[in-house]
Amino acid sequence: METLHVHSQKLTTKHYFWLVISMITISMTFLSYFNAALSGITMFIGITVMVCIFLFTTKIFTAPSVSFTLTFMHCQFHSRYGGWITTWRNITQIGNVTLASQEWHTALPWIGIRLKSYDDFINTICPRVASRILLEQRILLVMVIKQGNHPHHQLEDILFDDSPFITQDGKQLLGLQAMLANRMRYNRELLGFDFFISDDVIDRPVNDFIGLLRRYKAAA
Repeated sequence: METLHVHSQKLTTKHYFWLVISMITISMTFLSYFNAALSGITMFIGITVMVCIFLFTTKIFTAPSVSFTLTFMHCQFHSRYGGWITTWRNITQIGNVTLASQEWHTALPWIGIRLKSYDDFINTICPRVASRILLEQRILLVMVIKQGNHPHHQLEDILFDDSPFITQDGKQLLGLQAMLANRMRYNRELLGFDFFISDDVIDRPVNDFIGLLRRYKAAA
């Protein structure tokens, strides 16, 4: 399979609309409040600054950014905080994340990844990304525990469990690495996957991206 660079979603027309509305509202409020007290030059400078802020914000959000690189050997995630990487051979399952409630399964806007071994993934992940995974993906555990189907788990005990973790290779993990490994262990027990990919960092619907990942894995 050819190397593929996946770009995160850019601003849509809806986003531009709300940005423009917000800037107009702020500008009108500024003008109506300070109209009597400010000179024409000061008002012009204020409006110019607001326009520059709008253009700068738009440039940041529309700048092309690669969120994933898919090759015949591995899947790699990129962000401004760092990234993670895992080989296709280390992935055992890729699928939809669902929340079970009274025999109904509700699909969530996340993609689940299950690994054979945690060792390489945890050893190579950027610490800042590991921290963000712990913070941003905790909502999934919260939703599962709130269902009340797992009385042997207390939410405050599993969200940031930093107890030492022994890997399959016999290595002891401590601190942030142990916290991430324990989180992945709880994720697997309660949700069936080790970690997750949010739909806001991919360029297509969740099911389409799952299919893409599975094709690359099958070809590896």
